[in-house]
Amino acid sequence: MRASAYHISTLKEAPNDAEIASHQLMMRSGMIRKLAGGIYNYMPLGLRVIRKVEHIIREEMDAAGALELLMPVVQPAELWMESGRWEQYGPELLRMKDRHGRDFVLQPTSEEVITDIARNEIQSWRHLPVNFYHIQTKFRDERRPRFGVMRGREFTMKDAYSFDRDVAGAQKSYQVMFDAYMRIFARLGLTFRAVAADTGSIGGSQSHEFQVIADIGEDLIVYDPQSDYAANIELAPAPCLLTERAAAGAPMQTVATPEATKCELVAEMLKLPLSQTVKSIVLATEQEGKPATVWLLLIRGDHELNEIKVGKVPGLDKGYRFATEAEIIEHFGCKPGYLGPVATRLPVHVVADLTVAKMHDFICGANQEGAHLTGVNWVRDLPEPSLVTDLRNVVEGDRAPDGKGTLAIQRGIEVGHVFYLGTKYSEALKATFLDENGKPALMEMGCYGIGVTRIVGAAIEQNHDAKGIVWPRAIAPFEVAICAVGWGKSEAVRQASEKLYLELKSRGIDVILDDRDQRPGIMFAEWELIGPPVRITVGERGLNDGVVELLGRKQTEAARVPLADCVTQALSLLESA
Repeated sequence: MRASAYHISTLKEAPNDAEIASHQLMMRSGMIRKLAGGIYNYMPLGLRVIRKVEHIIREEMDAAGALELLMPVVQPAELWMESGRWEQYGPELLRMKDRHGRDFVLQPTSEEVITDIARNEIQSWRHLPVNFYHIQTKFRDERRPRFGVMRGREFTMKDAYSFDRDVAGAQKSYQVMFDAYMRIFARLGLTFRAVAADTGSIGGSQSHEFQVIADIGEDLIVYDPQSDYAANIELAPAPCLLTERAAAGAPMQTVATPEATKCELVAEMLKLPLSQTVKSIVLATEQEGKPATVWLLLIRGDHELNEIKVGKVPGLDKGYRFATEAEIIEHFGCKPGYLGPVATRLPVHVVADLTVAKMHDFICGANQEGAHLTGVNWVRDLPEPSLVTDLRNVVEGDRAPDGKGTLAIQRGIEVGHVFYLGTKYSEALKATFLDENGKPALMEMGCYGIGVTRIVGAAIEQNHDAKGIVWPRAIAPFEVAICAVGWGKSEAVRQASEKLYLELKSRGIDVILDDRDQRPGIMFAEWELIGPPVRITVGERGLNDGVVELLGRKQTEAARVPLADCVTQALSLLESA
């Protein structure tokens, strides 16, 4: 590839709406151009990277026995109605009508369509197991698209779906895909973790996320440095921090806490540890034709509520909302900010976190505006909670669930997810096969997604510096850039550059020859921004001494190497990129 025949269009400054490094650098390097909110044109440079990501994914999926097909972007609403997700999915599902008034969706995912394929194509146990995958455009109507390709509305995903005869077979298929994903992300050259995760809107009973480690990541990953344990913070079990409940050591008293509506303010005002306070969260559940049921959730003041765990509490697992101010006043006798479990006006379901259930002499709201209670103890001052369960996010230093160490936390960007679905979709869409005894049975399913375009953004977030992108070799748009300084003036430069270019190409290297005859400073700045792993500079002055300059993108100083040795040394430098 010659730069003079390629579209290279870099920007000195990123647009004002580019908030994070990957968005800024993809715009500045000319990889993407914005068309609308969360919708981008992928320019030639960006598409080269995407195609390299897809190539690695295809190779590993094919090696794992998956079969590629292609499902449409537009899907009939009837399938979504069959699965129940037409009503459940929410406003992210873009719904539309055709000229005949029939409902369709612009697909965010393909569980319904692939299950429809399976129920029509698979009749016998002899056709199982099978795994179908495709790489296709997806659309999710994000309320607030941001961060470029990291949270866009239109994006590219690889999704795969396995079908098996029984649970044992499905678990085997799941492991095959898990292992394939480990190979994919290793080959992409990314630092990542596979973590246990919640199944979310896809459903199912087992899942793992693949998280690229990056400071900008929206997800918090909990892991034990001394073992293989890792989980999304939403799923990580939080231990009880107290071995037993100590006896009451102080009387319960009402203390004035004007304007102290948060635990932090109360602790500061009373000059007591935040860990001695208890935070109250009021929820409500509804049944048709009945008054709302009010729930009071209690967690320690220095902890954060985990809403995924709340959604699994019996009684709250069918759906809940935060209570209204009117409901709070009706049940507690005061506005939010001073709520607590002692002497509520109306009965409420009290659910205490594991640690709270063993606290003594704690501080909580007095259900009076401007007042809190100190010295509160279970049994003596209020009944035992209705339910004791894990409600909080873990914090750094908590005991690891496997008991081998303490937990650390880091941020990650989710780029892949594998789910064991069971019969969630096959039952809804009646996808059955005839087993060995000729009896119909539901297919066991698994679902496996990779965010292709998101990987590009995540790779940049993990690999950049003040000058630009620092690509892993496997997905760099070009592996080597040859900068020919004085191309239009020097025949020696042209001949040496051409020779290097052809020899690198003959070795299978993805190389670009910059023959645009630009000034060196401009040329170097562009390639540092674009980020190929290796840059070779060919200039007349160096050639007079029989040398060229070789620079790895991660290096700060170029090496002067003999022209005859340049290709060998460039290949060696690439091996470490």
